[in-house]
Amino acid sequence: MKKLTLVALALMFLVGSTVLRPTTADAIPAFARTHKLSCSTCHAPFPRLKPFGTEFAANGFTLPDQEKARDFISAGDDLLKLNKTFPIAARFDAFALFDSDTDITSDLQSPWGLKLLSGGNLAKDVGYYFYFFLDERGEVAGIEDAYIHFNNIGGKPFDIMVGQFQTSDPLMKRELRLTYEDYQVYRTKVGGSNSDLTYDRGVMVTYDFESTGTGLVGLLVNGNGKPDAGDDRKYDTDKYKNWGFRVIQNVGSPATVGYYYYTGKELGTTGFGNVATFHGPDFTLGNGTFDLTFQYLFRRDSDPDFTGIDVDVDTEGMVVELVISPQKDRSRNYLTLLYNQINSDWDRNDYETMTASVTHLFARNLRGTLEYTRNLEQDTDRGVIGLVTAF
Repeated sequence: MKKLTLVALALMFLVGSTVLRPTTADAIPAFARTHKLSCSTCHAPFPRLKPFGTEFAANGFTLPDQEKARDFISAGDDLLKLNKTFPIAARFDAFALFDSDTDITSDLQSPWGLKLLSGGNLAKDVGYYFYFFLDERGEVAGIEDAYIHFNNIGGKPFDIMVGQFQTSDPLMKRELRLTYEDYQVYRTKVGGSNSDLTYDRGVMVTYDFESTGTGLVGLLVNGNGKPDAGDDRKYDTDKYKNWGFRVIQNVGSPATVGYYYYTGKELGTTGFGNVATFHGPDFTLGNGTFDLTFQYLFRRDSDPDFTGIDVDVDTEGMVVELVISPQKDRSRNYLTLLYNQINSDWDRNDYETMTASVTHLFARNLRGTLEYTRNLEQDTDRGVIGLVTAF
């Protein structure tokens, strides 16, 4: 297996001296309408979250100081809390693509995505969030994120989230990125394996030790993505479950370091099984103007082609992202630099790109993007012009 390039590591340490990473739900103007606050209160720019937006989502989408009895229906039942209006919003993404890698060198991708979103408060310390893709890459994709969030259980910094989410969510949230280019290592599959770090169904728990600045995340999921239920009315296709955890530690006010571990077994149609295990460190460093995120993951598959012979296929990957906000959260222009690399014993998975993306806010809920990606593995180029709006 090739070693991760020294260029990427040098870049990481070069910008590391200047620079936090966003974490949690997608942009949803329904929250802005409900609480009569600007989108910039939580996002910079949307859908990228500021620390306040992260805290708002972690609190079950509630602002205690903004909660008023007149915002809810009075039904004479203290156990019932219904919003007078149902919070709903929409997001629309459109792109023009110019790609030297295929015979189709240009493509008008409109809409690339169109989805309805809803989220809010169900009861004290209980929130919900979901979105439905009316159109994703030309087809109805259905539900992706969908969960119930129980906050501050027992009066402790202990939360439980039940539903459908991405198993990479404790790390870098793909739905919050500013680039057309993805965080590739999370969505890569090896051989015939269905295991990756995208959507799955299960439970996620978190606990924060406020005195030490330490956070713990644990998750238990089916481990087979989000397929339809089978004839037996079950989502899972085998008797195994995947599980994982992340430990995160604040290091002063501008930085965090973490470690992630995730593993599970899956059965193939041959009756043989594959064990996929992911683990690796991450860190963030930021001051609001320069925000750096670094993620390294090592993956080992015991038998990704389900042959019954242990072969131990190793894959390693990294994501390095730097977001530059010249005027911090009041910026209208942003620059994102993104580096993806994957080196695998399964050579067809090798991947290496460098991306530069400029974002301009025409309005708080309408942004334009201009992006260039160089594929260093295939010596090809891709340009993207895009519009993203939420309303």
